[in-house]
Amino acid sequence: MSVEKEVPLPLAAAPIAPRALPPRPPAEFSSPEAALARKLAREDKDAQVRGVTSIDAMREAIKRAARDLPAITEVPRLAMLDAAAFRARAALGLPFLMRGLVRRWPLSALVPEVLREQFSHVPVRARVGDYINTAFAADRAMQDMSMGQYLDLVEEGAHALPPYLGNLELRELNRLCHWPTYFDKMGPPRFWVGPAGTVTPLHCDYDDNIFAQVWGRKRIFLAPPHHDAFLYPSEANAILFGSPFDPEAPDFQRFPLASQATMIECIVEPGDMLYVPAGWYHQVRALTFSLSSNRWARAVPLALHGDTALRRATD
Repeated sequence: MSVEKEVPLPLAAAPIAPRALPPRPPAEFSSPEAALARKLAREDKDAQVRGVTSIDAMREAIKRAARDLPAITEVPRLAMLDAAAFRARAALGLPFLMRGLVRRWPLSALVPEVLREQFSHVPVRARVGDYINTAFAADRAMQDMSMGQYLDLVEEGAHALPPYLGNLELRELNRLCHWPTYFDKMGPPRFWVGPAGTVTPLHCDYDDNIFAQVWGRKRIFLAPPHHDAFLYPSEANAILFGSPFDPEAPDFQRFPLASQATMIECIVEPGDMLYVPAGWYHQVRALTFSLSSNRWARAVPLALHGDTALRRATD
């Protein structure tokens, strides 16, 4: 957990007071009817936020558009792009990687030890136990602790699957990041912290995504949206689908259709930013201690070119 040289922290204001974590997800609903009503209400809210007629229609449009994509065997590596160039490239519907932009962030200049030295007090929620096979379950094992306690847990090395900080809104760290304005509307930054061996299993998000690798290296497998037909997906929610197939240890006896899925391997290095188009399946493994962050767009995916048939009528 070290980089070439230590860079002094930027001058800070008064210490940041600890924040309470949001409550855990509620227990199962009292009836199937109530659960369905809540699900439909959430989907309608998600559609309103993105300005589309429905999330289902957006998902289907993404998969239709993907069938016309050219086949690729690797993720292109580009120099930094301005907003106009990024959107033009993203409109092609294919993933690509940009070098250098994240290197300019103050957070990239700091050594990983800063997590313990300056942010030990920050409350976090760690993924523990078998969080791979329960990744998309409502009751997966999570444990609340401080950043310092999490780092202690990692150093103990007592778990076969290392504990993972995933999908956390760590505002203290985000103050040291400078996000490009690639999307007109974005969700809040989310952070991912963990040692080598932490994994986010194969899944897809139906929002465009920019993924920044701040420290460390990760291996990412990608598959196009329409190959969900080969990946045995299950719905976690309307914009998140998980797959039980593991491209790192393929079991074609159990998942024979998966042999037809295209899997593109990509290594992200410190300073890289990866664009993952909406609907693309991806699996992520840390190869070294890593800090990553990402942001999802909250609009019609760029590959759909503002599809007028998807636009939600406004009052």
